[in-house]
Amino acid sequence: MATFHQISSQNLECPICLTLFNQPKLLACSHTFCKDCLQRIFQTQPDQQTLTCPVCRNGTPLPSGDASKLQTNVPLSSLVDEVQTKNPTCTVCEMDEKPPAVSYCQDCGKYMCDSCEKSHSTWNPFSTHSIEAMSEVLSGKVPLKRRRKCKKHPNDDEECFCTGCREYICCKCGMLEHLQEGHKLEEAAIHEEKLMKNIKELKERNELEAMEEESRRTIRQMNAMEDLVTNGMKVPLEKDALFVHDTLSEKLKSFLGRDDPDHKSPRAVTERAQKISFSKHVKVNELFLGELKGMKWDVIADVELPCKDSMNCVTRAPDGKMAVGSSKDGMHFYSADGKLQQTVLKDVGIRHFGFLSDGRSVVRDANYIMSLYTPQWEKLDVTFETASFDQGGYGDLTVDEDDNIYVSYRNLKKIQVFAPNGGKAVRDVMCDGLTPVQIFSFRTMGKLLLRHSSAVVCLYCKGKKNVLHVKKRMLAYPAICRDDSVIVAWVKYEEGLVSIDQYTTDLEHVHNIVSDFKIQKSEGRNWYYLQEFDSGEIAFCTTDRLYLFDAILHV
Repeated sequence: MATFHQISSQNLECPICLTLFNQPKLLACSHTFCKDCLQRIFQTQPDQQTLTCPVCRNGTPLPSGDASKLQTNVPLSSLVDEVQTKNPTCTVCEMDEKPPAVSYCQDCGKYMCDSCEKSHSTWNPFSTHSIEAMSEVLSGKVPLKRRRKCKKHPNDDEECFCTGCREYICCKCGMLEHLQEGHKLEEAAIHEEKLMKNIKELKERNELEAMEEESRRTIRQMNAMEDLVTNGMKVPLEKDALFVHDTLSEKLKSFLGRDDPDHKSPRAVTERAQKISFSKHVKVNELFLGELKGMKWDVIADVELPCKDSMNCVTRAPDGKMAVGSSKDGMHFYSADGKLQQTVLKDVGIRHFGFLSDGRSVVRDANYIMSLYTPQWEKLDVTFETASFDQGGYGDLTVDEDDNIYVSYRNLKKIQVFAPNGGKAVRDVMCDGLTPVQIFSFRTMGKLLLRHSSAVVCLYCKGKKNVLHVKKRMLAYPAICRDDSVIVAWVKYEEGLVSIDQYTTDLEHVHNIVSDFKIQKSEGRNWYYLQEFDSGEIAFCTTDRLYLFDAILHV
């Protein structure tokens, strides 16, 4: 009988389920698959007399429709039994008497004993490798990621895929033959990832088509019952006919009123919609036609921040979450229901930050040095020549739709614009004597929103500006919504009350959202931030707490 080392070099996995063969069956073309896999394939094929091989497309007669009656691949079945009953030995150790293996590295393709696994896990280059226990491998639950050896170059794995020839090849074959013929090559792993994505999309499409077909059947059934009931009312009915149509009417009524999960949601939406009315606004641009009556904004979450008196900034994250920057413990990501999802850059004191369209982030730290980070939060070697704190003082940061980075300086009363590749500012935006305490970028190019000490200002690059003056004994904290409308949180800081109003792009009042909501007064700074989630909820943040508001139906 062959040794385990000899067996493990052969392909003992079914090409369909990717696990060790279970009752391997031979087709007429000599290809082998698990019995159950073949049975499932047979049930999907229109010709119920012939089983088509998924590899070569040749047919195998199967008039009985029972895959168990196909010839068993006895040698392969014996090898599988051998693998499942005999433990492999370590393929890393160089000693003659190799110890039994306890695990398998999917990335190295090596079986490891306990000692080798411990050494493997301490090497940084191998820290991300996938390690599987031998019990999982031997049971067949975990398919081994093995590449076949090239027939022309036995020492090389088939790590490429030729899209023209539709076959796996080694890199040497790809360079020497396939590229010379103008073929397109892909990494085998990338090709397989695309293939799995395509399979997933097809599966979802199939499920959707099944839902559509079920809906069509339902509609046909309803129409048939409706026609029977309607046609019966066009002529005088005898007693028996009345019973029939009465039964049909009850069946139709029952069908339309049935209580199952597929019908609860639309019925609930209908009931809610009947309680909501539309109120038209006047003297407002086309973006703000009106508001829905029956909906009332209310607080849905009141969250204590991880570190007191340290919040500096709040920004929408690309994945729909809200990011809160802290001067003491990094950046915290919250979901729209107020749950803390993730904390990153724990050792970075954050003053300001923003997100670029490709997932990277720009961060200005406690020393007012601006840096760029990858989506995995690795610092990039990019330098921005911003003004120092001694020169510019406090300020803010925002990123526009074209990934231009705006940095404001209170002392200089100006805003510098930087490109994502770093270096010097590409231009300056003068604030016409205003102090840019907070800044926000509109989706509409050419204008910014800034908070001055006593006003909210929509600043146009051509010099025009719209001003919303702050009332006495109040603070104003603005934000820009997804539709370029403006919301402003009016804070009566002595009473601890917050109201939120909505305005047009030109700062014309639209309507009130929240009125005199009581917040917990901060023990430290009177510093607040307002933002809107991608999903529409509103976040109002103090130095200690995060409040979330949403529109809720009130009846």
